[in-house]
Amino acid sequence: MHVHRIGGRSAMKIGIIGAGNIGGNLTRRLTALGHDVSVANSRGPETLKDLAQETGATPVRAEEAAKGAEVVVVTVPLKAVPDLPAGLLDGAAEGVAVIDTNNYYPKQRDGRIDAIEDGGLTESRWVEQHLGHPVIKAFNGTYAQDILDRPLPAGHPDRMALPVAGDDEAAKAKVRALIDELGFDTVDTGGIDDSWRQQPDTPVYGLRAGVDAVREALGKASPQRPADFRY
Repeated sequence: MHVHRIGGRSAMKIGIIGAGNIGGNLTRRLTALGHDVSVANSRGPETLKDLAQETGATPVRAEEAAKGAEVVVVTVPLKAVPDLPAGLLDGAAEGVAVIDTNNYYPKQRDGRIDAIEDGGLTESRWVEQHLGHPVIKAFNGTYAQDILDRPLPAGHPDRMALPVAGDDEAAKAKVRALIDELGFDTVDTGGIDDSWRQQPDTPVYGLRAGVDAVREALGKASPQRPADFRY
């Protein structure tokens, strides 16, 4: 099998489920980097013709997006996660890294999710339970436009850092390497049960800063869910 290489790295097969702001801009950047991207949304591949034409990504149905993929990005509204097709990740490559970009916006969009409100689950643990597969939480506090506008080479003093949480160390390493390739540093925020440190309204959420400032912001987070993000 011919594997083309990007700057010394192998191109990957990547599935993106959700073609909103984050999903669309990740599609744009990852195709530009030479990755083989399949993209899906809830309305069907025919609605993704423009994005496919612009980027060279392959529009697919959601149940096909993970087929053969080494990385799958789930970037749909949180309330839509239970509606994703069963067996979504069945055809994915062995050791697939699943990126969860989600946030729980109970008052603004998602309504009450009892397991998060009463069960004390982090948002990504809840997503993981629905998908039946470990996830890596990343991009949840990143402005979509920054994915296009703010990439910088490694070592640049103004390079932004993104927090990344997950329990699977190999998958986390794969995701951090991909984010580095996209032009951003990363900070390991621990496991999925620690990912409250990067949920909405925490100091790191939406922070455009480097590694040191991101670490400091993560340290200031409170496990108490802010009132605006409780139902």
